[in-house]
Parts: sequence; C-alpha cells; structure tokens
Amino acid sequence: MKIPSREQIEALSRRYPTGTTVELIDMDNCQAPPAGTLGKIFGVDSMGSVLVKWDNGSMLSLIPGVDSFRIVKVA
Repeated sequence: MKIPSREQIEALSRRYPTGTTVELIDMDNCQAPPAGTLGKIFGVDSMGSVLVKWDNGSMLSLIPGVDSFRIVKVA
C-alpha cells in the first residue's frame, strides 16, 4: 500500500469535509454496516481513509476508490 502525500491527504480532506453525510453503497468488509446506511464524516486519516461515524453506531472508515459510497449532503 502506497502512503499518500500530504497534498493528497489535504485534497481528500477538501473533497470529504468534516460533517458531510455519506451513504454506504458497498463495502467488502464483514463488519460493514448494511448498504443504505448513512453516516457523518469526522475526518481523513494519514493513510487517506475517510473516517465515518455511521448512524447504526459503527465507526468503520471508508477507503475512496475501494469502497462504494455517495455524498448525500456536504457540510
């Protein structure tokens, strides 16, 4: 796995700002919330994962380009 540059992390943070609501479409993870679950972004970590607090109580991160999700409402 390639470590993203500071510039790439900053770009992801601008694209996925804190407070933005997302909807999960698909995630290949046995702990993933069900498709259609909504959540709020609370940051982007140093590996480029989008940190999400899901409405079902889960706090599983999204990986852009791997997981399928859509932005519902930008903060």
